[in-house]
Amino acid sequence: MRRRKSPAGFVVRERGSSGKRFSTVADHQEQPLLVLGIMSGTSLDSVDFAFCKVGSSRVRLLKHWQAKFPKPLQERLHAAARNQATSYELGQWHHDLGRFYAGEARRGLRTRRVQLAGLHGQTVFHHPDRKNPATFQLGEPAYLAERLRVPVISNFRAADLAAGGQGAPLATLFHQVAFGKPGWHVCVNNLGGISNVTSIDWRGSKPKLLAFDTGPANALLDLAVRRFTRGQRMYDRQGGWAARGRPHQRIVERWLEHPFLHAPPPKSTGRELFGEPFFNRVWREISKLSPPDVLATFAEFTARSVALNYQLHLPARPDQVVLAGGGAMNRHLVSRIRAHLLTLHPRTLIQTSATLGWPVQSVEPAAFALLAYYRWRRKPGNIPSTTGARRAVLLGQVVEHSPFL
Repeated sequence: MRRRKSPAGFVVRERGSSGKRFSTVADHQEQPLLVLGIMSGTSLDSVDFAFCKVGSSRVRLLKHWQAKFPKPLQERLHAAARNQATSYELGQWHHDLGRFYAGEARRGLRTRRVQLAGLHGQTVFHHPDRKNPATFQLGEPAYLAERLRVPVISNFRAADLAAGGQGAPLATLFHQVAFGKPGWHVCVNNLGGISNVTSIDWRGSKPKLLAFDTGPANALLDLAVRRFTRGQRMYDRQGGWAARGRPHQRIVERWLEHPFLHAPPPKSTGRELFGEPFFNRVWREISKLSPPDVLATFAEFTARSVALNYQLHLPARPDQVVLAGGGAMNRHLVSRIRAHLLTLHPRTLIQTSATLGWPVQSVEPAAFALLAYYRWRRKPGNIPSTTGARRAVLLGQVVEHSPFL
């Protein structure tokens, strides 16, 4: 098989590295590349871009920016995630979103040169069923390849699913590279629409990895805000509304009996389980509560479901918990997660990824920048012990531009 050459022939020059550190696991001889990672998560609020210098075991963040979805496009993506779209509409929105990604990538990069891009796309369906698994991300990558004139890696989850895995979580490799510490047990907890945790237990000679979804993070909170404000607000800024409420603990206790929370890893979920279906099912029992009390109840459920998963499924007490994702900016949610985790483990150090040099919403796109690099170098990017796959596989499909036309 012919070995791929680097996707661009220019010399890599380091820019904007002041104050940013390399995160390293081991040294490799391969030349690093300038890679753009793009991620829009289950919260459906915005797209995150991370422009990074990437090697096999090191990632440096050079620039992070966000792009809010135009409201019409956002509403269409919500409809797709609710299973309220025709095949014609899905086809159109797939291309509309691809053009949006491409335009915002070029705008954010300005004159910066990039060599490779990793595009996660927008998940509108994720069903890791053992018999008939499926996952579907919108966002046609050809527009990004054409606009940036570099190869684009996309559709990362399908190969792991085909190999018997959950297709998630896939950020585990990056979490180890960026946050793993020899001698420590570190947990990286991303709080997007859904919460997922990576356990990096490096108290032995090699890190032991475990990663899985814990349940909801922002999804239920955001749905409640949209319901109460009739779509005028998308989220509870810093959790200020929820902080004024009181959670209904008896309702939370019932929700904590949900089978997914007690199922052992590997496991993954999405809005199909903890989005509109869950929200609509429980709305009748919470609709008589005040809006602050409803939000406080959802925040308490999220915080306690995180702590419950730690208690049931982690191998040991974490020395450090690193919170990332949009939910890490929700002060009330973070305070409740902190309270319940410290009840379990009083000596755990709990901090956000921003205190470690990674803005909370840069972690996920940077993870897909690293996975794109691995795919281009023909290195497996999944970790079978965390996704449940039968073997390590190459993640993502390559769309190449036509430089000579």
